Amino acid sequence: MIRTGVFVGSFNPFTIGHDSIVRRALSLFDRLVIGVVGDNVHKPDMPSAEARMEAIRQLYADDKRIEVKSYDGLAMDFAKAEGAQFIVKGVRSVSDFEYEQWQADFNRRIGGIETILLYTEPELASISSSALRELQHFGVDVSPYLPKKSI
Repeated sequence: MIRTGVFVGSFNPFTIGHDSIVRRALSLFDRLVIGVVGDNVHKPDMPSAEARMEAIRQLYADDKRIEVKSYDGLAMDFAKAEGAQFIVKGVRSVSDFEYEQWQADFNRRIGGIETILLYTEPELASISSSALRELQHFGVDVSPYLPKKSI
């Protein structure tokens, strides 16, 4: 049986923290599907799902274990549709943990999908997409916090 996990989010933008979770999750799965929340999300000024997916696809173009797809609806339904047994989530703080804990409970109870929490590396704990968007709004160069394609 192929072990499949999904890693879901809006990824606006996809950060070095997200990249860390992806790279660490690859040791657990034969296949990892990065699920990008579709265009129906009500977030101002969000790039299209296709633009966000293309940036992530370019980053992992050389790794055939990774697929990038758009989804709408519940993560557990997306995981089931992809034949995944697990949802992978990154956790930076206690508040992240509490939020993910109740989601994991529903994913397991309703969807039969387990959630794996990967704790953020300490040096990346302050990095979030929303923080980067705010910094960008004030003209700060956030490129040090965005992953570069490996050579």
